[in-house]
Amino acid sequence: MTEAPSPEPFWKRKTLSEMTRDEWESLCDGCGRCCLLKLEDIDTGEYAFTDIACRLLDLDSCRCTDYPNRQKKVPDCVVLDAANVGQLGWMPSTCAYRLLAEGKDLYWWHPLVSRDPKTVYEAGASVRHRVVSEDRGDDPEDRIVDWPK
Repeated sequence: MTEAPSPEPFWKRKTLSEMTRDEWESLCDGCGRCCLLKLEDIDTGEYAFTDIACRLLDLDSCRCTDYPNRQKKVPDCVVLDAANVGQLGWMPSTCAYRLLAEGKDLYWWHPLVSRDPKTVYEAGASVRHRVVSEDRGDDPEDRIVDWPK
């Protein structure tokens, strides 16, 4: 007797707008890249990433320290949803939300694929040990980097 093939994972079967809240939240790989301060060139619309992280980002876990209240504490924090994720030019190219919005698959190191949250860091996709908190007061123009793209 042969086993029935396992169904495809939810991110391959569903659109972003069809996902449950838990499925949506599980797409975040915990890289922390979207929590970096970015500078936008008003003339070109291009973004420059810095190695300065939002003050709410835990620099070790790369997770928000107050996720439920983040918009109250950081008014310009963007809440991602199925409608806006494909329109945010500053989203990192490795972001699961962006990848799926563009019809691409998740990377091997994404925890939903690897089944191990450490692979994000091991693959070099995480900001862990690479950033400083905005609480330090560094000038973002002095901290522009090219690695988060």
